[in-house]
Amino acid sequence: MSFLSEDFLLTTTAAREIYHKFAEDQPIIDYHCHVSPKEIWEDKRFSDITEIWLGGDHYKWRLMRSNGVPEYYITGDAPAYEKFLKFAEALPRAIGNPMYHWCHLELWRYFGYEGILNAETAPAVWELCNKKLAEPEMSARGIIKASGVKFIGTTDDPIDSLEYHKQLAADKSFDTVVAPSFRPDKALNIDKAGWLDYIGKLSAVCGYEINSMATLKKALSDRIDYFVACGCKASDHGLDFMVYAEANDAELEAVLARGLAGETVPSAEAEAFKTALLVHCAKEYVRTGMAMQLHYNCLRNPNSAMFAKIGPDTGFDCIGPNDGCRKLSALLDRLYREESLPRTVIYSLDAADNAFIDTIIGAFQGTEVPGKLQHGSAWWFNDNKTGMKDQLISLANLSILGNFVGMLTDSRSFLSYTRHEYFRRILCALIGEWVENGEYPNDEKMLGDIIRGICYENAKRYFEL
Repeated sequence: MSFLSEDFLLTTTAAREIYHKFAEDQPIIDYHCHVSPKEIWEDKRFSDITEIWLGGDHYKWRLMRSNGVPEYYITGDAPAYEKFLKFAEALPRAIGNPMYHWCHLELWRYFGYEGILNAETAPAVWELCNKKLAEPEMSARGIIKASGVKFIGTTDDPIDSLEYHKQLAADKSFDTVVAPSFRPDKALNIDKAGWLDYIGKLSAVCGYEINSMATLKKALSDRIDYFVACGCKASDHGLDFMVYAEANDAELEAVLARGLAGETVPSAEAEAFKTALLVHCAKEYVRTGMAMQLHYNCLRNPNSAMFAKIGPDTGFDCIGPNDGCRKLSALLDRLYREESLPRTVIYSLDAADNAFIDTIIGAFQGTEVPGKLQHGSAWWFNDNKTGMKDQLISLANLSILGNFVGMLTDSRSFLSYTRHEYFRRILCALIGEWVENGEYPNDEKMLGDIIRGICYENAKRYFEL
């Protein structure tokens, strides 16, 4: 089988049949990503392939660093063409890395290039892509439309005005729904630099002083209501590490007072503070009908020198040490006991947590929607062929795969929608293998329902779209 044919990754007859019949043409619900709503509203155009491909993509930056490329060609001031050449030189060595597949899928689907990118072909690919980017349909909105994207859930701070979401909602010429997702991390992270300044900004947006736990909770509730009025369907908590610690009201007020005074807050007290606000937010999500997403087990910025030099979200994070299982269990137990557990999607950066997540969600399911608690798609360092397959197998073994809400891009790039295709091919290859092995009947109706559900319908139902 040749590289990147129409049957890429589909190694059985059953896999090819179910992919081409039931998965290939399904619309996309990208319920969690980091693309800019401003760029969608402005229908941003891109000057060259480096801008749309390498700008802000820390996956590609990590790959280049692993090939010994100087930072000058990654986040530095090197000319765009030279950056592209350095990436093209590194890519062929990334055998087995999903980046190799993603990049060639993007070149194929968006630029019509069916060849291989390497140092020799890079000049021609540069010219081809830049010529294509000059065409009218290769704007941000054009790419979204061509990708069949029906819903985009961006990631937004509570203090955001959401002005671009409002303008997009009012624009009848654009069919894709672009909704905000509530990301209150900065309000919870009392132990991180910048928290006090952020609380001042939150106070200004809300129009009242935040000087107590009651006023802080009110501020979060008010902003949740504002987000819901602007079409928000879900929150997203980037917890780094799962938290759960209890404290009484007086203790929490003392922690807040210490933070408001600009004092250092010890980690144990910060954890109790975060837990209290996370529980409060969960109750508000139940009240407003939002889903909750929890991301954890990420060690941020272990390279302190590079963090000081170029800042966060630049490709220096890693999988964190794991103490999340016990704390997640305690959090879910409390929310369930207090009848305040929303629809919840759980992601751990540590793939060793797969079986735990798939069993803990079975302990707290509800009747509001099939699969009220979800094991989120293989996230970040796990969204490769092996990671996706392992997540699907674990979910199938220990829960109900047919209720899974499927893939998301978690990306800042408008070219990343091919990750949905990549996931769908892996999904159909796995299920096709089970059918070929006689582990599941070759029942076209049931297989169609399962595949269409995982690719599109389940997320549409889950996020009430």
